Amino acid sequence: MTMKSTIFALALAGAAVALTTPASAQVEQVPPPELKWSFSGPFGTFDQAQLQRGFKIYREVCSNCHSLNLLSFRNLAEPGGPAFTEAQVAKIASEYKIKDIDDQGNSIERTGRPADHFPPPFPNEQAAKANFGVAPPDMSTLAKARTYTRGFPWFLFDIVSQYQEQGPDYIAAILTGYEDPPKGFNLPKGGHYNEYFPGHNIAMPQPLQAGQVKYDDGTPETLRQYSQDVASFLTWASEPHMVERKRIGFQVIIFLIVFAGLMYFTKKKVWSDVH
Repeated sequence: MTMKSTIFALALAGAAVALTTPASAQVEQVPPPELKWSFSGPFGTFDQAQLQRGFKIYREVCSNCHSLNLLSFRNLAEPGGPAFTEAQVAKIASEYKIKDIDDQGNSIERTGRPADHFPPPFPNEQAAKANFGVAPPDMSTLAKARTYTRGFPWFLFDIVSQYQEQGPDYIAAILTGYEDPPKGFNLPKGGHYNEYFPGHNIAMPQPLQAGQVKYDDGTPETLRQYSQDVASFLTWASEPHMVERKRIGFQVIIFLIVFAGLMYFTKKKVWSDVH
């Protein structure tokens, strides 16, 4: 059997398995709605006002259970981010207590500084598991770690459109996906039904309600708005230098195009006598 026929046979076998598998086994997760984000695409940038609102939600709600270990306070003032001033960042950091060791080796608790990382909400993993039976995940890379299968033919279009927003779509959907379990659904004790969570049984109770967080800029205080704001902030937290990366990538592409043109005309000039 040739390589081509082998690949074709495997493809047919995979299709047969998919068709004979029960629908309940095939659908492990409901795909979340595809939302529009300011940072999508090769030229997308973060909405600074949205990042500030998302940080407010994280600080007032999410930080009670979820850590942000890889992010420092000073990142909040870096270009491409929430655009807090250095004075604002220093004030935010000073409102946290950081566990440290002094010059004599003694454990102390001091006021936070911009260079410090966000402190975890629990002293250890055992304490983190006490409330829900599992430790709440760190949110530093949550927007990159969480995804879902787009399926055919969408993943082909994603190659062209550079669609990489599965993470924020998923986070926003989870926050708005809490519902009463349908009739006949066996929800374990302590679980909560969520339409978009794999298996629909999530340990975390619904964290946000409309009107829970007060905005100062007149933005609607709805659950949908909250979910998109905090998802945008967590996307930035997972890649604080995304805007700079896109800018450098665009410059590199322009350079390569110009360089390729110069090499082409150089080749034409060098070999002109031969041709």
